[in-house]
Amino acid sequence: MRLATFVHQGQRRVGIVSPDGQTVTPLALDAAVAQRGVLPIIEGAAQGQPLPAAAGAALPLADVTLEAPLPLPRRNLWCVGRNYHEHAKELQGSVFKNNNSNPAVWPIVFTKVPECVVADRADVLLPGDDISPQIDYEAELAVVIGTGGKNIAKADAMKHIYGYTIVNDVTARDVQMRHQQWDMGKSFDTFCPMGPWIVTADELDGQHTRVRCWVNDQPRQDGRTEDLIFDIPTLIETISRGITLYPGDVIATGTPAGVGLGMTPPTFLKTGDVVRIEIDGIGTLQNRFV
Repeated sequence: MRLATFVHQGQRRVGIVSPDGQTVTPLALDAAVAQRGVLPIIEGAAQGQPLPAAAGAALPLADVTLEAPLPLPRRNLWCVGRNYHEHAKELQGSVFKNNNSNPAVWPIVFTKVPECVVADRADVLLPGDDISPQIDYEAELAVVIGTGGKNIAKADAMKHIYGYTIVNDVTARDVQMRHQQWDMGKSFDTFCPMGPWIVTADELDGQHTRVRCWVNDQPRQDGRTEDLIFDIPTLIETISRGITLYPGDVIATGTPAGVGLGMTPPTFLKTGDVVRIEIDGIGTLQNRFV
């Protein structure tokens, strides 16, 4: 099942996207509840509530405007750095030079503020060279927690997943490396495109899928989640150590090699660039940088 948040006739709705991706069927949610996107559906499922009934006929997807499936996550998104082997190598002399040289010791975990989330096809705002001229893309599979918990064992972790979506972990590289922690360079306004929808875990196994990225139709990134340094169960176990995870929490699992900073010479995003991310089993997330 694919759950989308969208706007139709000026009203935010939540619905089920058809298998062919051509229509979306609205669900019966109060307008105030639908402001939170798919989150109330996830929270209800965690409490054993059934999916809301359909509310009207299916709408052509071309007649609605998709929003991020979680337009305002309940709290910061959890993100993982240096989680593909080749990406660890390409940035070992820059972003990762002050980190433990053994990438498999512990995951690098940081966060992005929820307010930086934007939708598929939304513009991403370049901050201007006086703030940062080094804006980079990072294509990532994101896990959406369904059943919350604390100190979740790796063996049980997959049972806590509601579904998956796509995130572009947009980064101001100079700001990221300027600070001891990465949140500042990761959390500029609009720096977290998310979408196009959430695919439930019964339809997709995020441990076996492909993550690709193009900039202006030029291939840049291509990796498989089998190549993660820390797999999804390990990430959930680690992040939940002493910290309660809640339904709707998002964990971005890291990006493959091929980011702009890793190119020779480094190649950062400029006005008019279009970044397209595709993850098998989910779909496409595309955004223009302006």
